[in-house]
Amino acid sequence: MKYNITHRTTYRYKYPVSVGNHVACLKPRSLANHQSARSRVQVYPAPVTYSERVDFFGNTQCFFTVQEPHRELVVEAKSEVKVHNNAPWQVDNPISWEEVARRLPIDQTREGLEAYQFGFESPRIRVRQEFADYARNSFTPGRPMQEALHDLTTRIYKEFRFDAKVTNVRTPPEEVLKKRRGVCQDFAHVQIACLRSLNLAARYVSGYLRTYPPPGKPRLIGADASHAWVSAYCPGSGWLDVDPTNNVVPSDGHVTLAWGRDYSDVSPLRGLVLGGGAHTLRVAVDMEPVETDEQISIQVQQSA
Repeated sequence: MKYNITHRTTYRYKYPVSVGNHVACLKPRSLANHQSARSRVQVYPAPVTYSERVDFFGNTQCFFTVQEPHRELVVEAKSEVKVHNNAPWQVDNPISWEEVARRLPIDQTREGLEAYQFGFESPRIRVRQEFADYARNSFTPGRPMQEALHDLTTRIYKEFRFDAKVTNVRTPPEEVLKKRRGVCQDFAHVQIACLRSLNLAARYVSGYLRTYPPPGKPRLIGADASHAWVSAYCPGSGWLDVDPTNNVVPSDGHVTLAWGRDYSDVSPLRGLVLGGGAHTLRVAVDMEPVETDEQISIQVQQSA
């Protein structure tokens, strides 16, 4: 599947902003299952400085400064990404979750050393007994890692309710666990907290999720969504992605932007402004599927 993706963020301020320094994380990664063919970020008003660098986790960060007085800031990222279905998880040699936890501190492979850093607390995720207790209903003694991970994903999907009104970007996972309500960011934080509280490694993944209109309804431009899910490490299998909000293994409907320890590492847009006062925020995401030459060729052959 090939997508043209537009992510448009609009800030409107009550009073003029004289100076704004911002960081955007809006350029998709190129991975084994999807490639970013092109990506650019445009800012209005035009910034006086703009630069890009790759951060510690391998994500592209865009830095820019706007010095022109403005009451509206628009940041628009346009990307072209080709996504392939993920290969099924390898389960030929199932490994227990306890063995995964035991190996993590002593795994000297490149992948193991990278994974180790995701087993610790991070700015927004704490290791707590309450998370371990919740997870243990899925991570029972001797249970294979992949099976337990699937079960925890399903439980969060069934036991938590999607509700955008009860949390915000600063809501701690402890509160989400008690209320059993939140959004995709909250569910990802809770699942990561559960895994790390069992001495397992898990990272926060930000990206996009393709949505589908109801039957008979037109596709609405800008109605797709920024999304978040979880990736857990398992020796021999690598990183295993799961989406607790939808109870699925991410496939060609998911596009990865970035990953880090938690949301604070991969926030789509953050910064400091001088002035402005109160503000409103509007975000519109559009994932437009585009037929590839290969798909067109198949359709022509079928028609013939």
